[in-house]
Amino acid sequence: MIKQQYSKSINAPREKVWHIMLDRDTYEIWTEPFSPGSTFEGDWSEGSKIVFMSPDENGKIFGMLSLIKENRPYEFISIENRGLVKEGKEITTGEEAEKYVGSLENYTFKDIGNKTKLIVDLTGPGEIDEDMKQYFNDIWQKALEKLKEIAEE
Repeated sequence: MIKQQYSKSINAPREKVWHIMLDRDTYEIWTEPFSPGSTFEGDWSEGSKIVFMSPDENGKIFGMLSLIKENRPYEFISIENRGLVKEGKEITTGEEAEKYVGSLENYTFKDIGNKTKLIVDLTGPGEIDEDMKQYFNDIWQKALEKLKEIAEE
């Protein structure tokens, strides 16, 4: 099983960090390190379907089909991946989807004095090789740094 954790101390209140992270306009900025053009379709309410997507190198849209498993405003949000979306089709079974189905992205927002500590916990099926682990470490640090910059403006 894959388990990764990232965190960032941000000089802003939890409410502001929450909104910077989840509001579409700022979401599209801080997630750019993952893939330029990243966006989402759906909403963040508990039990809602949400699709995270971006264009691939050929301009075709691909993404993750997810469910908001839990949402405690300004404290915690859990996203459960249910499959993929490729060229408008939802893929929830098969070898490609199995890499992602059941994986979780959990975000915890904690008050540390006048700052917010954002903790990102990722879990998923399978294993991850060292090169991919390093890639995720680098990309998550860039994305969280971008989130921090926006929230501290």
